[in-house]
Amino acid sequence: MFKCDTTSDKILDKYFGYLKNLDNNTKKKLIIKLTKSIETKSIKSFDIKTFFGTWDDERTSDEIIDEIKAS
Repeated sequence: MFKCDTTSDKILDKYFGYLKNLDNNTKKKLIIKLTKSIETKSIKSFDIKTFFGTWDDERTSDEIIDEIKAS
């Protein structure tokens, strides 16, 4: 079973206090929206190789270093 800490429980109880008086149709719509928000959250994957590559520049490393120091 899902376990919440005390702070989370208090927040949930506060929201429930606001929402418990909604009509059943509105509650069902809210349940659907909450469910969709859980289902659509996913970790975006990426290819680590996109972080690697060669520096493409006509300048020499000394020229680049001099330019950095001058700026």
